[in-house]
Amino acid sequence: MNQQEKEDVVKKISLGVWKKIFNIVLKEKKKIIILVILATLLAAMEAVIPVLNTYAIDEFVDAGKFDTLIPYIIVNVIFAIAFGLIVWGFIRQGSIIESNVNYELRRQAFNNLQKLSFSYFDLTPQGWIMARMTSDSKRLANVISWSLLDLVWSVFSMILTLVVLFIYSYKLALIVLASVPVMLAVAFIYKKFILKNHRLARKYNSDLTAKYSESFLGAKTTKSLVIEKENLDEFVNVSNKMKKSSIKAVSTSALMSSSLLIISYLTVALVMYTGSLEVINNTIKISVLFLFIRSTTSFFDPIMQLTNVLSSIQQAQASAERIVELIEEKPAITDTQEVTEKYGSLFHDKKENWEDLKETIEFKNVGFQYKENETILEDFNLKIKAGQSVALVGHTGSGKTTLVNLISRFYEPTKGELLIDGKEYRERSIHWLHSKLGYVLQSPHLFSTTIKENIKYGKLDATDEEVISASKAIGAHEFIMKLENGYDTFVGEGGNLLSLGQKQLISFARAIIADPKILILDEATSSIDSEAEQIIQEATQTLLKNRTSLIVAHRLSTIVHSDLIVMLEMGKIIEIGTHNELLKKRGSYFDLYKNQFMQEKENSYNLI
Repeated sequence: MNQQEKEDVVKKISLGVWKKIFNIVLKEKKKIIILVILATLLAAMEAVIPVLNTYAIDEFVDAGKFDTLIPYIIVNVIFAIAFGLIVWGFIRQGSIIESNVNYELRRQAFNNLQKLSFSYFDLTPQGWIMARMTSDSKRLANVISWSLLDLVWSVFSMILTLVVLFIYSYKLALIVLASVPVMLAVAFIYKKFILKNHRLARKYNSDLTAKYSESFLGAKTTKSLVIEKENLDEFVNVSNKMKKSSIKAVSTSALMSSSLLIISYLTVALVMYTGSLEVINNTIKISVLFLFIRSTTSFFDPIMQLTNVLSSIQQAQASAERIVELIEEKPAITDTQEVTEKYGSLFHDKKENWEDLKETIEFKNVGFQYKENETILEDFNLKIKAGQSVALVGHTGSGKTTLVNLISRFYEPTKGELLIDGKEYRERSIHWLHSKLGYVLQSPHLFSTTIKENIKYGKLDATDEEVISASKAIGAHEFIMKLENGYDTFVGEGGNLLSLGQKQLISFARAIIADPKILILDEATSSIDSEAEQIIQEATQTLLKNRTSLIVAHRLSTIVHSDLIVMLEMGKIIEIGTHNELLKKRGSYFDLYKNQFMQEKENSYNLI
C-alpha cells in the first residue's frame, strides 16, 4: 500500500468533503422541500397514533363508552390511507433524488476527466477511475438519498414523540431523553473502527476493478504466457483481503446495533418499572403507561435509524473522498486566464479569435523531465519549416515520443520555449492547438460504433462522400466494401472485430478527414503488413504535401522520402539530414538502416 492509500485508510471524516457533496444534493431543493414536508407529516402521524390508542383505552375499555367508536374507526381508516400515500411519496422522492444525484456525480466527474492532462492518465490506474465512475458514484448516491430520507424522518419523529411524552409525563419523558446521549456516545465509539475497515474495503475494491480491466485487456497475453493460475491467485488474494475488510466492517456495525438495542430495551424496562409505580400511586392512568411503552419502543426506531445513517455515511466516506477528488482534480496543463479570455476554453471556444496555423515549429533550448532527476531533454533545439515532412528515429528511450507529446501539448517543456509560427505555443489555447493537429497512434483505438462513425470522429459534420474519399486516399475503401455491412459495419469494443492493420487504416482515415495543419504519425505503420504499408506510403506522399508532418518511425523504409530525418540518442540530435545524406555519412543512421535492412532480408529468406 503506498503512502497516499495508507492516509486514505486512517484519516478522519472530512466535513469539507460532505459539504461539497451536499452542494450537489441541494440542486434538488424543490424535491428536498417536498421530502421534508412528507417526513414531517409521517412523523406527526406516528406520534399521534399512540395518543389515539390511549383515547380508545380510556373511552372504550375503562369508561365503556362507545358513542365515538364510528368516528374513531373513520379516523383510523383515514390515517391508514394517508399513511400509505405519504410513505409512497416519501420513497418516490428518495428514489428521484438518488437517480439525480448519481447522474450529477457522474456528469461532473466525466466532465472533469475530459479536461485532465495526459499525465493524469499515465499515472492513474484505469481501474481506479472506473471504480469512481461506477460503484463509488452509485453507492454514494444511494447513501446520500436514503440517509437524507432517514435523517429527516428520524429527527422529526424523535422531536414530535418527545413532545407527546412530555405532555403526558415529564418524569418518564426525561428517562427516555436521558438514553439518547448514551446511545450517541456508543455509536461514536464504534464509528472509527467501521470507517477504517470500509476504507480498506473500498481500496481493495479499486484494486479488484483494476484486475478485472487488466484481465480483459490482457487476455491474449495471459494465454500466450500461460499465466492463468498466477493471475487467478493474485485476483483471489486481493478479493480475499476485500472480503475480510468487509466482514470486519459489517461485524462492527452489527455489534454497534446490538449494543444500541440493549440500551433501548433497558430504557423501556426502566420506563415500565417507573411507570408502574406511577400507576400504583394513581399519578398516571394505565392508558398513559401503555402510551409510554408503545412510544418509547417506537422512539428508539428513529435513533437506530440515525445510527445507521451515521454508519452509512462512515461507509461512504471513502467513496465521497474519491469522487470529490476526481471532480476537483486539476489538470497539470492549463491555459492562463489571459489566454482563456481571448481563445475560450475546452467547452466554450471563442473561435472568432483563433488564428490560422502556418505550421512552423521550433524548439528553443527546450528541457523536459517526466519526474525529478529524470531528464529526457536538455537544451534541445530544432526548427521544422512549414510543409516539411520530418522523421524522428532512434532507439527506445531516445526521446521520439517525448517530442511529439510536447508538440501536441500533452506535456509542456520544463524549461525553454516551443514556438509555433514564431509564437510561444502557451500563448494560445490548448484546444486551439489540438484542433489543428492530426494524430495517428501506434496502437489505434476505435470507438464501439460503426466504421463510418469512427472515421467521422475526425470531422463530426463530414458527409458520407468525404468519409469514402478519405478511406480511398489511404487504401481502406477496398477492405471496407468487402465487409458485409460496408461502412456501417460495427467494429466491436475497441475495434476488436477488425484486424490490427484494418484498425490502423481507419484511424489514419480519421486523421486525414480532419485535414489537420500538423499531422503526427507515431509508429503509424508498425502494425500494417507490407502490402498495406505500400498503399499508405503512396497515399501519404500526396496527402502530406503542403502540410507539416512528424513521423515517429521504427521501420526506416517508411521514411526514406522524408524531407528531414532527425536521429536521436538520449534526448539529443546526433545526426540530421535527408535519407541519402545520412547514408553517405555512414554514421549511426547508416548502421541502424543497414542492420534493419539485413534483418528484413533474413526474415524474407526464412519465409521462403
